[in-house]
Amino acid sequence: MPLPKPFIGALVASFVMLQILFLANMAYLFGTAYHGSSRVDTFKILYVDYDDGVIGNSVMPAYHGLASPGFLTIAQQSPSDYPTPSDIRQVVCKGKYWGAIYANHDASSRLSSALTSPTYAEHYNGSDALTYVWNSAKYAAQAQTIYSDLEILVEATRIQWSESNGTAALMSANTSDKFITQALLNPISSSSIDIKPTNQGVRFYYNSLTMVIPILQQFFFIMALNGIFGEFKAYRELSIKAAVILRFALSLAYTFIGSLCMAGYIWGFREDWHVNGHQFALTWMAIWLVAHINFLLIDAVTVIVSIKFMPFVILTWIILNVSSTVAPFNLSPGFYRIGYAFPAHELYEILLDIWTEDCFPSLHRDLPILWSWWVVGLAVFVVGMRRRYTKAVAQDGDQEKEEVRVSGLTA
Repeated sequence: MPLPKPFIGALVASFVMLQILFLANMAYLFGTAYHGSSRVDTFKILYVDYDDGVIGNSVMPAYHGLASPGFLTIAQQSPSDYPTPSDIRQVVCKGKYWGAIYANHDASSRLSSALTSPTYAEHYNGSDALTYVWNSAKYAAQAQTIYSDLEILVEATRIQWSESNGTAALMSANTSDKFITQALLNPISSSSIDIKPTNQGVRFYYNSLTMVIPILQQFFFIMALNGIFGEFKAYRELSIKAAVILRFALSLAYTFIGSLCMAGYIWGFREDWHVNGHQFALTWMAIWLVAHINFLLIDAVTVIVSIKFMPFVILTWIILNVSSTVAPFNLSPGFYRIGYAFPAHELYEILLDIWTEDCFPSLHRDLPILWSWWVVGLAVFVVGMRRRYTKAVAQDGDQEKEEVRVSGLTA
């Protein structure tokens, strides 16, 4: 028996549409990192020379030898703009620069003394020459790039100093003294200031897989709610007001507990990450807000969109949100900045601000966007519930009539 044409058409349409769905979404996600390695120079790094000597003067020539689209951009500023190292740390903390490096006061004088005096050489520490500041909590993968490039810059500075001053220092130094020899072999190194050390293995999940959970949790629960309400004909027993209140209360309770669990496993696998109870509570509340936004939006969408098309909506919503958090917008083509509008991006920025203790000050943008989503979500939730209720009551009435008719025929 040949298969009917509508059946074959439906199969072909499903086959093609799903292929297009995954192709389009994954192309969008992969596009966030397309040629990303050639945009590393969009990461601005501050340089301040407190030394004003041969070491401090070696940093920028070393950078110019490294400068390329695939390397950090070093912007030198006057010590008068940043009088103390704490000022540098603060400006990195607040996000004006992705990192900073500075030549310490009297670094060249200490090296000069070490190369001429065994007494000074014995206590000389090359890591006192340069210091760099970074934040490993801020986009873990990109933070490692910044760290690596700063290390490369320090090594290049050492080579630059050796090429410019190494021969003269070698000729005048007492190389029979082991401490002077050590200072000569390792004249310039660095110390590191990580604003918020974040070394736990799961840190790479915070801006990727973690952002999927507030969406999937709500989708699965809403599917369960729809099935339960339909099976027990709940709408027939409730008024429209009672149905809205009940479903809204369930959404608050479910997202409240779900966000607690999500914050719980983040804390449970934090290893030696230094975060406290206050930060846990704020993390919980931030996730709760975004989870509830997703519940309201998805619940309204399920009224309009047929269940067979829901995978298209949910997968696309997931990809749009995750693509807004997997990497800084610096590394993506300009149109990806539409991600500023998605709840996941605002959530991740708020979490960074919480975890780094106000080192990512974007709440002035994040909170208004999220609360706007919540207001819109609440409005469409109420409208959707009214439509859902009317439709469910009508279906229950038709079913009752059919049951009466059948029972009359069989009587």
